[in-house]
Order: sequence, then structure tokens, then C-alpha cells
Amino acid sequence: MPETLRYVSRVARLPLQDGDGETIGQVQDVVLAPAGRLAPRVLGFITVVQRRRIFVNANRIGDLEPTGVRMRTGSIDLRPFRKREGELLALGDLVDSPVEVDGVEQYVRDVGITPSDSPGSMWELSTIALGGRGPLARRRTPVIVPWEACRSLFDVGADAAEVAEMREMRPADVANRIRALPLEKRQRLAEIMEDERLADLLEELPEDEQIRLINGLDLERAADILEEMDPDDAADLLGEMSAEERARLLEAMEPDEAHHVRRLLTYESATAGGLMTPEPVIMSPESTVAEALAMLREASLPVALAAQVFVVNPPLSVPTGRFLGTIGFQRLLRHPPSENLGDIVPDRSEHLSPDTPQLEVAGRLAAYDMVAVAVCDGARHLVGVVTIDDVMDHLLPTGWRRLLPRHRTGFG
Repeated sequence: MPETLRYVSRVARLPLQDGDGETIGQVQDVVLAPAGRLAPRVLGFITVVQRRRIFVNANRIGDLEPTGVRMRTGSIDLRPFRKREGELLALGDLVDSPVEVDGVEQYVRDVGITPSDSPGSMWELSTIALGGRGPLARRRTPVIVPWEACRSLFDVGADAAEVAEMREMRPADVANRIRALPLEKRQRLAEIMEDERLADLLEELPEDEQIRLINGLDLERAADILEEMDPDDAADLLGEMSAEERARLLEAMEPDEAHHVRRLLTYESATAGGLMTPEPVIMSPESTVAEALAMLREASLPVALAAQVFVVNPPLSVPTGRFLGTIGFQRLLRHPPSENLGDIVPDRSEHLSPDTPQLEVAGRLAAYDMVAVAVCDGARHLVGVVTIDDVMDHLLPTGWRRLLPRHRTGFG
């Protein structure tokens, strides 16, 4: 039995801890979603924080230890948890459910989860503990079976099964598939997708189709989706809406998330300020090479942002202290793990002003073979970075996504 196996009945009694190890709540249950032929994935954890039953996305969790569930970073959404179609609660839905295995009716006693190797998933269902029903039966040692022996537990309907199948596909391929469906079917599937997955899908759709899907959601859900999107993509989408609708959605978003998007909306869309993301990997000069490489290994980090770290004086959130330079991944690999970043920053690092036109941004990226470039204000404070994919999105012809062949491609 792998050491990383965790049974949900034990996880549900653990404290939820912030990045510093301070207890901020208590875990109650684990939210699962079927994933087609793959193991059901852990979407997140139902947790009681400040007497509220909320959802904490699994991607925000760094460590799942016997002593506590520790968050990696980031704030939590204190809005009440709402279960959507196709989602299953490990304790609330699965435990005590009957299931037939090898012709014998058994009952689920517990479920075990392990770290996942599947793209976009941190943890997944691994085993199911089965036994009889009633107090006496619970005292007997349960029978442990792989989750595949209980597939019938995860039959959640046609629409949810289709969403589960899409979890095995790249967002761009999901977008191709969604575009071929009638609007009513698109909205039905969007309603039951998890927030992170729907945000990824929207980022791959043309703006007019993004707006149609967003308009099919209630205000609270639409705000949740915008919070999951990259801030620059959320700003682009909001920029296509009326001022009244934009204001309603920004007001419904969490203040910290809305702050970044509001700031991006102040820039012209075809400039470095309008293209940039405010969430690169930012580190202090006292940080070490080992710490920088650990940050770049973060699974949820987009490829273009995982290619380098941006070194600044405090504060480390945008707008930062003075920008010192950019250190690429390869340069980090050439230095000892204990060396400070301030000692290996290049003497010269490219940076742009927020009003730099997008064609000039593209030219700089191409001329210096960069996948991301810093954007600084007049005092050389880092305010964001522009990545090569941000530039490509804006320079390709309008409607370019519709020209892509509509075929399904798995992760392989």
C-alpha cells in the first residue's frame, strides 16, 4: 500500500492550515468528479471556516499530511459550497452506498485517495474499503479493492459523463468540441463543469462565444469563473461587455481578484499593459536558487511563466519594489542551489513600459528569444509580464480559433 494513500474518513477530521501552518478551519469532506476511463479526481475539500461550509480547490493544497491539510498559497473563497451535477462527496454520497462486487452486495466503508499523475489533477481516487452494514459489520476488517471494481458508483448521467470525458482533453480541443454543439447544450455542460475547467475553456474561445456562456450563468457563478481565469484573459472578456455588466461582475468578485482585473482594464488592450499578467513568479534577491527552482516546478504554473523568475526588491506583489532582473530556468540550473538570486541576476534584463505597442512587444520577444518580458512603470517597479502566448493571442487574425480543425486530441 503506497505511503501517500489517505483515507477520507481520516482527512475529514484534519485542520485546514495556511502556508505558515496556522489553523484556519477544519476539513469535512472531499469532492470527487468522475474522469471517464481515468480515476475520479479530487476537485477539492469541503471545509468549515468561520462557521461557513466552503469549498477549497485541490490545486490550492500543498501538503496532505496526517497532522493537517496545508494550503500552498492564495486566499480562500468564503462563499458557501454548492454541489453541482456530476460531483460526488466521498463521505456524503459514497460512504454507506451499496455496490455489487463479484456478485456480492457490499457497502462502502471508506475511500482512499493518492497523488495523481493525470494532467490538471493533484489527487485522485485509488481504493475503496468495503464491508457489511451495521455496527457489528463495521468492527470487521474491510476489504480493500481498486476503485475500478466499483465503477457503477460513478455513473452520474449523460451530461456529467461527457464533462468527465472532456477532462482527458486539452482545453483547446474541448473548445473545438464545445463550439460544434448547440448553444443550449453548451450552457448545460458549462453549468456542471468545475470552475477551473470552465475558466480554461473560456480562455480558448472567441470573445463572443465566451460572453454567450457567461451570460448563461448566474452572477455568483460567473464571478467565480472570472476569478479562476488568468487576470489578463478576464480583463479581455470584461472589456467586451457593457460598462453596467462589467461593473456588476467586478463587484461580485472577491476584492483581491477584482483589484488585478480593474488595474488591467485601465490600459489600452493593444499595449504591454493590456496584454500583461500580474501573476508571474516574483522573488527577492535573498531567495536561493533552490527556492526558485521549487517555485518553477509548481504543476499549475503556465509553461511560459515557468521559464524564468523575476527578481525584485520588496514588496513582492505588483506593483513591486525596484525590478532587478530576470533569471531564466537554464541560468538557475548552472548555479549552486544555495546561491542567492541577487548574486546571479544578469547585469541587463529587458523590460517594457505599460504603453509599449503590441507589435513592439512581439518584436522584443522575438529579437531576444524570450518567452516572457517584464513590464515596469516609470520608477522601474514591476507591474506585470507579457508572455509569448499573450502576444500570439492578440496578433493572430480575429476568429483564428474557428479556423482550427475540429478534432479531439487526448493528453496521450
